[in-house]
Amino acid sequence: MNDLTALALPTVACRLPQNPTLSLVVPAFNEEECIVEALRKIDLAACRVVDCYEIIIVDDGSTDRTYELACTLCSVMPLRVIRFSRNFGKEQALMAGLQAANGQAVVTMDADGQEPLSALPVMFDHWRNGYKMAYAVLAHRRDETVVKKFLTKAFYNALNFGTDVAIPADARDFRLMDRRVVDAITSLTERNRFMKGLYGWVGFKSIAVPVQLSARQAGQSKFGFRRLSQLALTGVTSFTAWPLRVWTGIGTAVALLSLSYGIFLAGRTFLLGTDLPGWSTLAVGMLFLGGVQLVSIGVLGEYIARIFTDVNGRPGFIIDCVLSSVTGLQ
Repeated sequence: MNDLTALALPTVACRLPQNPTLSLVVPAFNEEECIVEALRKIDLAACRVVDCYEIIIVDDGSTDRTYELACTLCSVMPLRVIRFSRNFGKEQALMAGLQAANGQAVVTMDADGQEPLSALPVMFDHWRNGYKMAYAVLAHRRDETVVKKFLTKAFYNALNFGTDVAIPADARDFRLMDRRVVDAITSLTERNRFMKGLYGWVGFKSIAVPVQLSARQAGQSKFGFRRLSQLALTGVTSFTAWPLRVWTGIGTAVALLSLSYGIFLAGRTFLLGTDLPGWSTLAVGMLFLGGVQLVSIGVLGEYIARIFTDVNGRPGFIIDCVLSSVTGLQ
């Protein structure tokens, strides 16, 4: 467990417990419009489930007042606010929160208020009954566009193809994990993290909890098409090598077709004589092979980029400061 203890606040009405039963990890990025209300609801839901708990907010380099507003609640709830030196991404924020969490069970959830907190007691009961992980899955996707449904399905089909790690297509980051699961995940040293994949990779006894999301309390989602595409690329290159194998197969098929065509031309020339070569056929063939080579090099480059990042050995995130109900600012 990471020690993120901070310096003392002169006026603190609420203190973080030393050994909480439950830790709630909430990554946040530019959520000033809803962070206070979301934390109050989380605090109320947690106290109805357990007596001893802590809430950990990880401010992922927000440029608005998310950090300041969260800090104002440190005196009224068992809260720890971790601020990154810049935006490192949600996956790294989740990892920082898991490393800071001290609870016997740890819940991760978003700060936008969409997660149904009514599912928290259900997850906690599953944990009490022996499950090491209880994760939320969308009950339906009726409110999503046809394009998003198609792309989501295609992504998870690609991700689960050729791998022994099963990653549910509709799983959310809203989940409860046992201490053993958290310790297993935080022990992993990779830099390019796809948390949903890591949850599946570590294994343990798990159960799905169907949920229906509420509308955002305020603001807009920070995960647009570009961020989702980057996350999808990280997921595919982190958990399956089938794109590399696909291009090996394509290269083999093209080579066999070329060999077959060469044999055909040789036989035709031997039997019928030589005719005038077709420049258009030659040009199309060269462009096709060039495109195949460039795409295959690009796929290979994505995997090499992941290797390059891990070899550099840079930390996944840098903490600027920590404010907690226990002691204050560090």
